[in-house]
Amino acid sequence: MTDIQLQPTQKQLQGTMSVPGDKSISHRSVIFSGLAEGTSHITNFLTGEDCLRTVEAFREMGVRIDQQDDRLTVYGRGIQGLKEPSSPLNFGNSGTTARLMSGILAGLPLFTTAFGDASLSKRPMDRVVVPLKQMGADITGRDENRLLPLAFRGRKLEGTVHELTVRSAQVKSALLLAGMLADGETKVVELGQTRNHTEMLLPEFGVNLNVEGAAITIEGGQQPQASDIKIPGDISSAAFFIVAASIVPGSDLIIKDVGLNATRDGIIQAMKKMGADIETDIHTYIGREPVGDVRVRSSRLKALQLDGELIPNLIDEIPIIALAATQAEGTTVIKDAEELKFKETDRIEAVVTTLTKLGAEVEATEDGMVIHGGASLTGGSVHSYGDHRIGMMGAVASLISAEPVTIQDKDCINISYPSFFEHLNEVLR
Repeated sequence: MTDIQLQPTQKQLQGTMSVPGDKSISHRSVIFSGLAEGTSHITNFLTGEDCLRTVEAFREMGVRIDQQDDRLTVYGRGIQGLKEPSSPLNFGNSGTTARLMSGILAGLPLFTTAFGDASLSKRPMDRVVVPLKQMGADITGRDENRLLPLAFRGRKLEGTVHELTVRSAQVKSALLLAGMLADGETKVVELGQTRNHTEMLLPEFGVNLNVEGAAITIEGGQQPQASDIKIPGDISSAAFFIVAASIVPGSDLIIKDVGLNATRDGIIQAMKKMGADIETDIHTYIGREPVGDVRVRSSRLKALQLDGELIPNLIDEIPIIALAATQAEGTTVIKDAEELKFKETDRIEAVVTTLTKLGAEVEATEDGMVIHGGASLTGGSVHSYGDHRIGMMGAVASLISAEPVTIQDKDCINISYPSFFEHLNEVLR
């Protein structure tokens, strides 16, 4: 594990920058290309460790994937051309890889085993395994099939209706992929809308599905066809710079070519409710995904209550929103966010512990936290908990701390944003 000590700075965030490709779309682009017939080209691919786990999984299944920087060429062999891996698939820390690949591995006529690192091995897989078993999947694993490692004895699945009990785009996507491989029709009914990149992207690969409100229906037996995909910038990565520019006095920052999908822009909605000075400009569409620029200027923030329907659209951004709330006027309450407990770490505990060590006043609740604004952060030594979003939150906190901030295990940031510190230094002026 590598630590980093960040010194206090009097600089502001100024100029123009871009963030790496969207993590969710990067995973899906590789998965759909790997299942497709023909050659697909992917540009602005996120080269973080999580997405590379998905690349390696398909390579192990016989798909040739060439990489040059952030460009991938995927030589798809079609669903029937995938081969049985000769060794267990290593999903590392990637929950997206683990859950989406489960939907595929359950429906292929192959035997596969898969495992993850210590963190991923604690994250619940039953939310995917149970509905897949309802389709006829043969999956076994630890703790009554709740945890990795898992073994998949792939077989032909039967389409069915799934009424989801958790708000999870990963679960939804896994079941839609299983449905694409199954006999008959599969319908997935969501509790509330989650990020919809799967529904937006599958048609680009020639796969038909029907979206009616909260219900998505897919017909089995479809074979994806190759497609070229350009991936927009990741709004979850941009979120750290949106908050940094909002809370560092004198900042004026433009973030170019960010994905502004309405199921992902909760960070912008939340920050605007806090009084942040943010302008967005959608200037193009990549496939069906809206893409635009985000301009952020420093401003005085006020507290808010975050709960209900907005939570699924910003669940990954709650750590950095919590940091913003420490600088707002008033007390911020975050509710309905129990899903934070099932991320790379228990993010409720990790956020509260980290911000408290840095001098903020924050209390954990069963499904969120209470954050008292107006804090003067003192600095200190904090642990990333192996969670990239906690590590980056600590780095942004250093910009407004009186004393240095040391982040233990900074390398976990490579999971989603390998160039984070380089980009941060470029815009500090």
